[in-house]
Amino acid sequence: MSAQNLETKAFEEKVSAQLQQVKDKLGEVEAHLKATGAQGEIDTINDLKTKHHDIERKRQELKTVGDAKAGQVKAEIDADVTKLKNSLADLATRLRKAG
Repeated sequence: MSAQNLETKAFEEKVSAQLQQVKDKLGEVEAHLKATGAQGEIDTINDLKTKHHDIERKRQELKTVGDAKAGQVKAEIDADVTKLKNSLADLATRLRKAG
């Protein structure tokens, strides 16, 4: 296995772990929101789930792109994961303040 392939595999595993953490947190927050009936925030959760799915699709796509495009796809995934995690953290902060 080439160094590039090993690097890509390690990246995929890192992103997969991050996405699993986000998915778990989304599930926790969604359950809390459903219990409180906060429909507006449930819509936000659904938007975050869509973003999660889009990142997962890009991660799968990474397996089929050539080495030349892999760097670009990795950068997009990293940026998208950061945005998703920040959005989820912002939602959690709003919920704690709303209390």
